[in-house]
Amino acid sequence: MTIPTTHPFDFDPTYGMEQEQLLAIQPPEAPPGFDEFWQQRYKAAIAIDPQPRLRHSRLRHDDWHVFDISYMSTGSFQINGWLIVPRTGQVRRGLIVGHGYGGRDQPEFDLPVEETAVLFPCSRGLSLSASPQIPSDASGHVLYGIESRDTYIIGGCVEDIWLGVSALHTLYPWLAGHIGYSGISFGGGIGALAIPFDARIKRGHLVVPTFGHRQLWLTLPTVGSAQSVQAYQKQHGSVLETLRFFDAAIAASRITVPMLVAPALFDPAVAPPCQFSVANALQKFNEIFILDAGHFDYAGSEEQNAILRDKVGRFFKVP
Repeated sequence: MTIPTTHPFDFDPTYGMEQEQLLAIQPPEAPPGFDEFWQQRYKAAIAIDPQPRLRHSRLRHDDWHVFDISYMSTGSFQINGWLIVPRTGQVRRGLIVGHGYGGRDQPEFDLPVEETAVLFPCSRGLSLSASPQIPSDASGHVLYGIESRDTYIIGGCVEDIWLGVSALHTLYPWLAGHIGYSGISFGGGIGALAIPFDARIKRGHLVVPTFGHRQLWLTLPTVGSAQSVQAYQKQHGSVLETLRFFDAAIAASRITVPMLVAPALFDPAVAPPCQFSVANALQKFNEIFILDAGHFDYAGSEEQNAILRDKVGRFFKVP
């Protein structure tokens, strides 16, 4: 175990917690109406025709056909991103890959998957899906619409994933029942919220997921997106009543499909207690692969990431 012992932060990114303590953290109680809130949003979202549009991308790769893709999401919001399809073999599985709060500037061509159409959507307001109305930086984006659960940007980002599934169904109808999701950090939190309410997503992989256990998320020091929400709350009053409906740990407790989750013991951007609240909420047949650190370079990271990559390849392997 090579948890970093030196760092530039004025707080302890382990929060003084050992692995056993982190594995004991449980998700908070759901607010009344939590499931109905998401079920209604899902019902409205899947009624939308995503109208996916493809064009050959300027990007080229030896192993993948690369397309620029756009599709419609809720609120008539156009989501842009990339779709990559293997040059050889059949397309037998679909995978949606979420991104962190740093956004995305190109697809990931080294994913350990085969015979898979991979969709890389940019969440509304970020990267290729930027909008003049929505701040494109993490500290501003995470606050957009936070006054109400009905206007909060994170809800729209979850719907963008659901409409991504719809887009894959439109393009490749035979992939129904064979679509997975993978997301890191921001994308991990969004995935935890999206997966339990969309039965079309059959398995999920989350790395250092955020948005878990919002009470802790609002209090633990961080350099991540929670920092700006904590500052906003000091000035404008509690936002917990909104955020309780966007708690990734509560949502994860509703997930019934196979999951592979990788939380970290040390993380200055997403507090480990929040990450583990998501991992621990899952049903016990799922695998938790514990990283020494997240959002931070550390000795041994290459070895751990190689092991995780191998697990991911087996997890998403076409049967």
